[in-house]
Amino acid sequence: MDQSISLKHINKLAVPAIIAGISEPILSITDTAIIGNVNINPTEALAAVGIVGTFISMLIWVLGQSRSAISSIISQSVGANKLDDVKNLPAQAIFLITSLSIVIILVTYPLAASIFKLYNASGLILEYAQEYYKIRVFGFPFTLFTFAIFGAFRGLQNTYYPMIIAIIGSVSNILLDFALVYGITDYIPAMHIKGAAYASVIAQLIMAILSGYYLYKKTDIPLKLTLPFNKEINKFLLMILNLFIRTLALNTALYFASSYATSYGKNYIAAYTIAINIWFLGAFLIDGFASAGNILSGKLFGAKRPDLLIRLSNKLIVLGILTGILLAGIGWLFYEPIGRVFTKQPEVLEAFYDVFWIVLAMQPLCALAFIFDGMFKGLGKMKYLRNVLLASTFLVFLPTLLLFDYYDYKLYAIFIAFTLWMAARGIPLIIKFRQLFLVTK
Repeated sequence: MDQSISLKHINKLAVPAIIAGISEPILSITDTAIIGNVNINPTEALAAVGIVGTFISMLIWVLGQSRSAISSIISQSVGANKLDDVKNLPAQAIFLITSLSIVIILVTYPLAASIFKLYNASGLILEYAQEYYKIRVFGFPFTLFTFAIFGAFRGLQNTYYPMIIAIIGSVSNILLDFALVYGITDYIPAMHIKGAAYASVIAQLIMAILSGYYLYKKTDIPLKLTLPFNKEINKFLLMILNLFIRTLALNTALYFASSYATSYGKNYIAAYTIAINIWFLGAFLIDGFASAGNILSGKLFGAKRPDLLIRLSNKLIVLGILTGILLAGIGWLFYEPIGRVFTKQPEVLEAFYDVFWIVLAMQPLCALAFIFDGMFKGLGKMKYLRNVLLASTFLVFLPTLLLFDYYDYKLYAIFIAFTLWMAARGIPLIIKFRQLFLVTK
């Protein structure tokens, strides 16, 4: 069991998880970069993609938490040698989550204009946001299906197949973005923002098909729905409920950030869109180590090895901080070229460069928060995660944003609030984890 927390084994799980984890932000970043460089209304189109991206991310993160719940239950069952008891749970979870996603599509589709008005979108930005959302939302069930299967693979201590699926999906999205947004002469007309939406949906469909194929071919976990429900379904639903409340708090922060950025004007929301998508990319890169922590902590908890859990956490802290520093260093090295990848508009670039350094500086802090977030998910301690995020959002993020906005700090207010938010998320998790598992020699 000691080898399970070796650096080699951690990286064997973490590296494929990093590649798999960045698939979703790459979808958004690709849309952002390509849309930001179109010839027709690039600033308004970029702003619309940013607003819709925030809302879509909220939907995915709220229901996509099934991945963590499935992973936690399966990994603990693997550690306790009781995998056969939960083999029918993933199919039941997929049925529940995808059914709910269809209900959400039916509710939000006709209300798209009203939804994006809540983000302070108006005029051409609102028009583009509706066009983009009314196509992109149909990829929602495919993404949730894929996430649930990724959770099953994680629980089985396998991040290789999710990596393969994510690579194919990301490459497909990039190629489709170029083809559909800009068009191919004599073959495909340029579709502008609608093309980016279609590209994302097709890529998500491809990933869903591949996920089902690999689960069927490479594991003993069935995709066929069977009844009655597994005895662990109540535990799964309770985890989902706690993660649902937690994710609502997370998205409250993202909603206010996006709404305030939009209220500052189109250049600010465009700059915010670039910055937050880069922040998401950094978060998902670091999330590879959080995934390793999620997978291994569940297995070690199921095997009743608190000593190895502490050793695992110590190694992940070092790896996470080093990764955060590396990401920040790369960002500083290519500070100005990174901005120009997304837009050539000087007003947008000026607003982006003003705050990009904060995004980079918070990377090591984000690493700690994300790693322990992943470990607590592996342990199934969703209630504590819920309480920490509620406190950090409503007692730290929102008061900080309101204070600095009052003094007209604009995007500075948003990213200072994000920095303190990450500290308030990470530090309590580290303290609680060591209280739970620190073994006195």
